[in-house]
Amino acid sequence: MEHSNRIEHISGVAAPLMRDHIDTDVIIPSREITSPSREGFGPKLFAPWRYRHPDGAEDPDFILNREPWRQARILITGRNFGCGSSREMAVWALLQFGIGCVIAPSFGAIFRNNCIRNSLLPIELPIEQVEELARQAQAGELRLHVDLQVQRIVRESQHLEATEQSPIPFEFDPDDREMLLTGRDAIDRAWDHRAAIEAFERQDRLNRPWAWPESPAASVTPGAASG
Repeated sequence: MEHSNRIEHISGVAAPLMRDHIDTDVIIPSREITSPSREGFGPKLFAPWRYRHPDGAEDPDFILNREPWRQARILITGRNFGCGSSREMAVWALLQFGIGCVIAPSFGAIFRNNCIRNSLLPIELPIEQVEELARQAQAGELRLHVDLQVQRIVRESQHLEATEQSPIPFEFDPDDREMLLTGRDAIDRAWDHRAAIEAFERQDRLNRPWAWPESPAASVTPGAASG
């Protein structure tokens, strides 16, 4: 089966937004969640910072409203990015704006899990390396090539000296890495063990028939087509 949400690498302009503890209500404010649809969140990303009040015009000083960072594919940011609520819309807003990778010293735990489940690449680096990348991105257009296959970041910029362009390795949870590289989620991976699951169910029906009120013939196997 072909999975369209696989991630092997992300390349593009990097935007520096070096603030710690950016929570999900800044990434996508609750007042901007006005529809049950999964679409339309890109323009609302960082709405409290991107737009002036009360006229709603873009703030020209905000990093993502300026060139070349309007076209950013990678966000470089501070500690504990994505803390706060568990709203998945924060990840949707980043993706729909065009951000495919966030580089930070640390992430809110639920936010990071939502990234993995929605194919947004969360890279953790030591604060010193994050600050170095942010300085380089602030100095001029910095393009990063983030390769999840080999777990390495390559820098490209006319503003960098050769000594500033050495590749940056990063660590990544092996299970999360496999899910992103293959586009397969936790249910897909569990179904790799289908034979063992079905064997357990057959034996459990014999051992605890009261836990299986329906007959085996009436049970529906996950993934089976319904009539």
